[in-house]
Amino acid sequence: MREPVRITLPNEAHLLRGLAAGAEVALSGVVFTARDATHVRLVADFERLGALPYGLVGQALFYAGPTPPRPGRPAGSVGPTTASRMDAWTPQLLRAGVVATIGKGPRSEEVRRACAETGAVYLVAVGGAAALLGERVVRAEVVAFPELGPEALVRLELRDLPVFVGIDATGGDLYASVAAQSTQESS
Repeated sequence: MREPVRITLPNEAHLLRGLAAGAEVALSGVVFTARDATHVRLVADFERLGALPYGLVGQALFYAGPTPPRPGRPAGSVGPTTASRMDAWTPQLLRAGVVATIGKGPRSEEVRRACAETGAVYLVAVGGAAALLGERVVRAEVVAFPELGPEALVRLELRDLPVFVGIDATGGDLYASVAAQSTQESS
């Protein structure tokens, strides 16, 4: 079994472009949490300002809502949200400068095309492991929209978050290739 590719964001974000769909990654560094309500506000701010706010250019968005931390911890559980819920806003955010998204489940054809067009990637975190993933958070700080509670824009610093490349920078799609392989095997 191969070791995961170790990448620290945002400094090594360019390395994500060289990974094929299915590659295993140990992700460290900074990501920003953003769920549905945050996406609505980010896109509204982008359209009003003409630029991506909060220093998000060149950054990764993690579709998660950290729970309140236990004593001595920066965050509680951090489970990935179903990524397709953000598909309506993702192409615009990728074109505005977001370099990666992290969630669970397959994405739309529009998101796949936007990844290929912009060189961005979609990373998949395993659902059902929120407590384990929360242990990978080193630091957490609310950046914007604190009134949204767990849906606030939160800057997380991670150490070795396990993810897989779901859609690579050329548009290669792990979910589509697994489905195609399954169809061939059943024929």
